[in-house]
Amino acid sequence: MDNAQVIKNFYQAFQNKDWEAMQKCYHHEVHFSDPVFPHLHGQQAKAMWHMLVAASTDLKITFSNVTAHDDRGSCHWEAEYTFSKTGRLVHNAIKAEFEFKDGRIIRHTDSFDLWKWSKMALGISGILLGWSPFMKQKIRTMAGQNLHNFIAKNTSYQS
Repeated sequence: MDNAQVIKNFYQAFQNKDWEAMQKCYHHEVHFSDPVFPHLHGQQAKAMWHMLVAASTDLKITFSNVTAHDDRGSCHWEAEYTFSKTGRLVHNAIKAEFEFKDGRIIRHTDSFDLWKWSKMALGISGILLGWSPFMKQKIRTMAGQNLHNFIAKNTSYQS
């Protein structure tokens, strides 16, 4: 299977909320990074997608501009969902970059504007403080704690 197809399979599985199929696109040594989860490895990265898909009630995913070469690829994707902590609608546009090993994703880096996200997800506190290192760290800490709790309840991710 070519690398562009791996990317397509990943996002088609995401559209279908099929976290197991998403995980099959990842190499067991995968490294994932984005502005909220900056350094996830292996089972942590897989657990994050499981957690996000399982928690979503109205998640809509679209993706486009899939490109891939021998060992690298990229795409644009967008997520629309209700942020559960506030009930606010989020429409996040993301640039994804990939590296491949053994026909799977070994490195996945998502880039998006965390301040823009915080304005949508958090409302006035995101508007006023979302740009600040304090608020960005608070968002990362909260997300990291949620992932830690999810992994603690799902022993298959513990290594």
